[in-house]
Amino acid sequence: MGRTTVSVIGLGEMGRALAGAMVTAGHPTTVWNRSAAKADELVALGAQRAATVEEAVLASPLTLVCLLDYAVSGAVLRPAEGSLHGRTLVNLTNGTPAQAREAEAWATGHGASYLDGGIMAVPSTVATSRASVLYSGPKRHFDAHEDTLKALGAAKYLGVDAGMAALYDLALLSAMNVMFDGFFHSLAMATSHSEGSAAGFTDLLVPWLTNMSQVMHAFAADVDSDAEPVLAQGLDVVLASVRNMAHASRDAGVRADYFEQSAATLERQLAEGLTRYTAPDAVRRLRTSD
Repeated sequence: MGRTTVSVIGLGEMGRALAGAMVTAGHPTTVWNRSAAKADELVALGAQRAATVEEAVLASPLTLVCLLDYAVSGAVLRPAEGSLHGRTLVNLTNGTPAQAREAEAWATGHGASYLDGGIMAVPSTVATSRASVLYSGPKRHFDAHEDTLKALGAAKYLGVDAGMAALYDLALLSAMNVMFDGFFHSLAMATSHSEGSAAGFTDLLVPWLTNMSQVMHAFAADVDSDAEPVLAQGLDVVLASVRNMAHASRDAGVRADYFEQSAATLERQLAEGLTRYTAPDAVRRLRTSD
């Protein structure tokens, strides 16, 4: 079976993992990086080293870009803009939805087909069952290269708006970030006691969070529905719990900023006459325009 020729621009840890996955999958792969030595291991595996970005783009109908940010990717690609016509550019650089849309406009303005992507993996899990990559942009471009892109991990198409992959990527990362912030806060509390240990506490925490994560689907259904929410708690009960978490944190010598802010918001909602805590209300209160 024929293999698509692929170019990879950017050979940081993630870029090297992407290029390695393409080489391993049998796709003829051309690579470029500002520091040329980062390509050495890939060249030893069979990749071709391009001397310039333009040479890399011209080498393949499909080019993957994975750089620090959109400012860097724009600066790197600009010298090769005359070579983009008729080729597909898949930008896997982390950035915002607005930046993705701007990149699409620039690329299509030079005759390229464009997809934006978000990598939901760390370098060591690329090309494994634990990796997925989100894509957005015209569906025909995704369909044309889906089989090739699957070499990186599960390929998930989100829609025609080029900004969707970046939006979901950052939304997923925000959930991870807040989760880890909560984890570190809980460790600070648990280890404030002379008999507390991070490892022992984590043995209790992981099963608890795993069980609680099962409720997310029900919360999501409530957010999507126009019907009365199925899951609800008394706002006064939630406020009492948040106040207790704030007090316990302070008593343990741990900052309670998050809980104090949350309590202030709940107190304001009670003063406004709200009596129940639901997922749709929680989402609405986070939107600055509401």
